[in-house]
Amino acid sequence: MHGVIAAVPTSVDEHGEFLADLFLSNCQWLLENGCDGLNILGSTGEANSFDSPTRIKIMRAAAQHLDLSRLMVGTGTPSLAETIALTKAADELGYRVALVLPPYYYKPLSDDGLFAWYERLHVALGDRPIAIYFYNFPQMTGLEIPIAVIRRLHEAWPDRFRGIKDSSGQLAYCRALTKAMPDLAVFPSSEVSLAEAHASGFAGCISATTNQTGALSALLWSARADPDAGLVERIKTLREAIAAQSLIPSIKYLVAQRTNQPDWEQLLPPFTRVSDERKSELQAVLDQLS
Repeated sequence: MHGVIAAVPTSVDEHGEFLADLFLSNCQWLLENGCDGLNILGSTGEANSFDSPTRIKIMRAAAQHLDLSRLMVGTGTPSLAETIALTKAADELGYRVALVLPPYYYKPLSDDGLFAWYERLHVALGDRPIAIYFYNFPQMTGLEIPIAVIRRLHEAWPDRFRGIKDSSGQLAYCRALTKAMPDLAVFPSSEVSLAEAHASGFAGCISATTNQTGALSALLWSARADPDAGLVERIKTLREAIAAQSLIPSIKYLVAQRTNQPDWEQLLPPFTRVSDERKSELQAVLDQLS
């Protein structure tokens, strides 16, 4: 995996039931409009609000209708057994990469305890080829995955623990990772970071806002050795406007407007729809994109 990866939303109806056709059409559009790959069932996809059978249903729909070589899927939960089961299901469906949150409920968490959790996942997977990417999101999990733990796991099983999505927003953390492990695929969560991808050794970005900025981000990625300052500033402005508040409802609203499909505005609790005031702010984003 490399380049511009969109963390995709999941379409549901008013009862929270998965709407496969809407989901797949948005995924295909993204792959045809600048995105090198997709992250299915990440935070943007409201993964942790679905039960395991529904997550597997969504995984299966994507695996059957999209290019699996361009997909990664979130399988992490606080339950080791559930994480193992979801990751095995992803492997059986043909996914090459699973994005796995750390076990975030019990704290404080020692380095040895975190190592043991990921080690148990690796052992349970046996000779299955699926790679594990760490998912570092301390704003949600309440913990930052220590670089020392990532290094221990990567050095012990380099064919399994091969990458990371970092949603901390701390590029110093990402730079430290590439310095310590040059062969680890490091993906910051902002497409603005593509401006330093060449210099810092990033593999690309995995971002929610690339649902809207994918084409522009692709231009930045392709010219990463000599990034255009004006393009970087334009992407930065768009990203900040989209992420200013209610990120996931905003992403879904923007997709609804682009596709003229109102069902995209449906959310799982605790999320609620964007306000009329927020819609006006997002209209300005649509105007800029058009």
